[in-house]
Amino acid sequence: MLCLFDLDGTLIDSEAGILGCVRHALTQLGVPHPEKMRHWIGPPLRHSFAPLLDHDHERIEQAVEHYHQRFHTIGWREHTVYPGIEAMIERLQAAGHELAVVTSKPERHARPIIEHLPFGKAFSRLYGPDPSSPHSEKASMIAAALADFSATPEQATMIGDRHFDIDGAVANRVRGVGVLWGFGSRAELERAGAHALIETPAELAGLLAA
Repeated sequence: MLCLFDLDGTLIDSEAGILGCVRHALTQLGVPHPEKMRHWIGPPLRHSFAPLLDHDHERIEQAVEHYHQRFHTIGWREHTVYPGIEAMIERLQAAGHELAVVTSKPERHARPIIEHLPFGKAFSRLYGPDPSSPHSEKASMIAAALADFSATPEQATMIGDRHFDIDGAVANRVRGVGVLWGFGSRAELERAGAHALIETPAELAGLLAA
């Protein structure tokens, strides 16, 4: 089986790094920080910055650039691996599955994170969107993965914590599995059409390795 993993909220808890960079970008533009910010994790940056910046294209691009500058130097290190993830990845590898990462992070930000994970070498490919894209692009990246691995939709599973992951799976007729330890909610994942909802990495390993 081809197992496609989201990164933020699925393999790693990246809240500190992402929100630190959001706050930095808003500070640089003189914009107050919202009280609640967890919903920033998952959607494309431009989508989230737009309402706070009056949908001003130039200011949105400035905010994205400030975000990327901090993330490139500091933010990419500010994360932790969820408990049980490493054992799950080892179990899937032992079962002979192909593993890849499909993330909303630009590849230049995701790659150093993956390379520094203790199990990073388990992933044979990394898919990230064009940095200039305002869209999630999960559907097109999943399609690219199916083509690269010569896999049919029935031979693949997309695993993630937000509806963007499940939306991309549905668009490609791939099984979408929602994980409940990340930044999305059960209701969000159910509405998106997840085939299964998983409480722990061990439970996910049991589902995928079977």
